[in-house]
Amino acid sequence: MCGIIGYIGKSKAAPILIEGLKRLEYRGYDSAGISTINENNILVEKDIGKIEEIQKKRKKEEKINFEKIEGNVGLSHCRWATHGSVTKENAHPHTDCKNNISIVHNGIIENFSEIKEKLIKKGHKFISLTDTEVIAHLIEDNYEGNIEEATRKALKQIEGSYALGVICSKEPDKLIAARNESPLIIGLGKDENFIASDVPAILKYTNKVIYLENNEMAILTKNNVSITDIDGNKIDKKINEIDWDAEQAEKSGYDHFMLKEIHEQPMAITETLNGRIRNGNVNIKEELDLSEEKLKKIDRIIIVACGTSWHAALVGEFMLEELAKIPVEVEYASEFRYRNPIVNENTLVIAISQSGETADTLAAIREAKKRNAKVLSIVNVKGSSISRESDSVLYTF
Repeated sequence: MCGIIGYIGKSKAAPILIEGLKRLEYRGYDSAGISTINENNILVEKDIGKIEEIQKKRKKEEKINFEKIEGNVGLSHCRWATHGSVTKENAHPHTDCKNNISIVHNGIIENFSEIKEKLIKKGHKFISLTDTEVIAHLIEDNYEGNIEEATRKALKQIEGSYALGVICSKEPDKLIAARNESPLIIGLGKDENFIASDVPAILKYTNKVIYLENNEMAILTKNNVSITDIDGNKIDKKINEIDWDAEQAEKSGYDHFMLKEIHEQPMAITETLNGRIRNGNVNIKEELDLSEEKLKKIDRIIIVACGTSWHAALVGEFMLEELAKIPVEVEYASEFRYRNPIVNENTLVIAISQSGETADTLAAIREAKKRNAKVLSIVNVKGSSISRESDSVLYTF
């Protein structure tokens, strides 16, 4: 799952962007890069490999070091290859023909081939094989002196999912963000503001965040954040205060996150059960938000998940069938929405996601809700997209 960090403010952007990316390394990635605006020029540095590998390579080759790039506004990205193989050219950020616009993007642009063909006919030159680069050129094609308006026009022409960060050398005091289907948050600081895929990336700098919803845009300056819908209508958004610290997202001395999470299992189970045990029994009635009458009507359970969450779901399948005597199925979340699942109001769909931001799992619960199923999510991040879109949430710790 790709990661995005964006910064605009009083400080040098590059060190903040790189540190933020490192806090998203748990997502996994095959390339990384940053772009900043300095003296009205877009500066881009990117390559394949992990951040530390790229840093060592750059120092050895005596090329620009990530953290030495100047500028007080910028974007950074770590990528898992989807459209286009793992190459420096396919890594983010991407720019337009004139190197005036730089973007980072999570998601998939479904109609990028048609748009790319039209833009090539207009004279646009493409460097990568990604769907993302199309967005940079499409914004360029719509640019008439207002990067916000050009981005809005471009988004109305694309189909698919996106979490998007945009900067423009002609308007160096702005950072644009937009979301549809892929998670993106805004971080509010003092004389500085942020965008990110996930809270840990910016928690060192601020615990005040705004969650963007589908078809919403944000226009950031160092002193202000304005949220609109895709048509430009202003939206008042709630500011959320995060009550957990950055250390909870660190590896705590372990070599990698998987090893850390394995060793944390006893503590995680203990802390998850704390406060939920009453008279010797686990009580989650209040959190389920389902009446006893509705619970009795449930005749089938489907668990949707990806990766290690899917493996946990397989264990849960045996336990639920043995204890509840209800048929249980475990589905890959990535496949659930592409079939015609037999789901109705008597089906309980359980979504498992550690981050609460897994794109395929989020899409699966939306499909389930369309079919009137009740959705219970099991996540460990309060305020995450999956937790906000579920009927009930059980938080793990």
